[in-house]
Parts: sequence; structure tokens; C-alpha cells
Amino acid sequence: MLFTLRRLLQTTLALLAGVITAASPAAAARQPAENVVVQDPYLELHSGPGRGYPVVQVVNRGREVRLERQRTDWIKVAADRGPQGWVHRSQLERTLTPHGEAVKLPGPAPESRVEHRWEVGAATGDFAGASVISVNAAYSLTRSLQLRADVSQLLGNFSNAWLATAGLSHTFVPAWRVSPFVAIGAGAIWLEPDARLVQALDRNEEVAYAALGLRGFLSDRFLLQAEYRGYVAFTNRDENEELDAWTLGFTYFF
Repeated sequence: MLFTLRRLLQTTLALLAGVITAASPAAAARQPAENVVVQDPYLELHSGPGRGYPVVQVVNRGREVRLERQRTDWIKVAADRGPQGWVHRSQLERTLTPHGEAVKLPGPAPESRVEHRWEVGAATGDFAGASVISVNAAYSLTRSLQLRADVSQLLGNFSNAWLATAGLSHTFVPAWRVSPFVAIGAGAIWLEPDARLVQALDRNEEVAYAALGLRGFLSDRFLLQAEYRGYVAFTNRDENEELDAWTLGFTYFF
């Protein structure tokens, strides 16, 4: 079972790395290959795909530009008479085709914060005094309700452990840039005492948790999530064990 969980964690981390790499500037370059007519008073053309790059040119309303390629939310355009540069997709939302039709831009719009279906993420923190590294995946049942699964490795001084949980998470106002959320769930923990330090048997125990946290959007694709969980481990002893966990991590959604 522990070998299976370890393989699952490694596979999930590999998938997460692939997704994030796919969203990186080098891998996300696309070829819109479409002409549009500027409807805003002007477009600001940056020297590179980011707000940190200086504005080198402007294109006035009514001029036609060609969408050449895209990196994340930035699109390289070329005007009909020379100027080239990078424009944030928000400035192109209202452009029209030469035939007067609305332009459909690839990639996420701001409303994807509440309309996306899948999330994957990684986090680190503290679990009852042990360091924890975890990966997670979530599926949105509604705009505010998610089905979420986590796989974590706990690294302590006297034992290591694997924790797998699944549960429901409710975000109070998903459209806000920062919103609180609550969650409940259950799962299992597999403890591996360090045989060099203590003489104890491996233990497998069921757990349940309640969580409270904050989600904050860093961009239209990434968010930062801080979470506190209170666990109850259902042991074979006379009383159950209560455990606290704190984590901070990044989430990518699509």
C-alpha cells in the first residue's frame, strides 16, 4: 500500500509539473493568426509579454493588427504599418474582426475564476510537528462547491507517514480575489516508525478533518491557498487522537 501511495504521489507531482510547464511562456506560445480591428482608444504595445516590460508603441482605434502568437495572457501583435509588441488579452477583449464579429481569444478570461472545472496544486507546512508535503486535485461541482483529494507525506523525527484524504470544499465568494473557504473530509494515515529509534509497529488509522482557509488569486490561472485542518484519528486505543495541520501552497486551475 505504501509503495502504491508513493508511486501515486510521484505520478501526481509529474503531472503537476507538466501542467505548469505547459502554462509557462515557452510552452504556451500559440499562433492565433487572426486580424482584428482596435476598438479601444489605443492599444499599448509592450516590448515583452509582461507589465514589467516598457510600452514602446501605441496603436490607435480603428487600425488593424495581426495576432501573431500568445504567451499565457499576453499576445504579440503586429500593426498593418510596422509597429509590433505585446498586448495583455484584457485590451483585446473588445476588438472585432474586419467583418465586425467579436474576437474569441484563446486562454482564460477573468471569469474563468468561477467557471473552471479542474484544479491541481502542491503545498507544504506542518502536521502535528512533522513537516508535510502534499499534492491535491479538485473538481468543481458548482461555482462554490468542490470535490477534493489530497495525498501527503509526513516527515517527522521519529516516524514518517502517508496521508490520503477526500472531501468537500465550499468557497464563500469564489469571484472575489481573496475568499475564505471551509471543508470537511475523511481518509486514512499510514505510520512508519523509525525502527532505528523506536520499537513500534506500523499503524494504519482512519481520520476525519474539518478545515478553514483563504484562497487568493495571483493571476487568472494561479492562486495561493492557506489552510488549517483539525484532524481526528480514530485509533484502537481508549481515546481518539486530535491533530492540527497548517499548509500553504499554489494551485493551478483550468
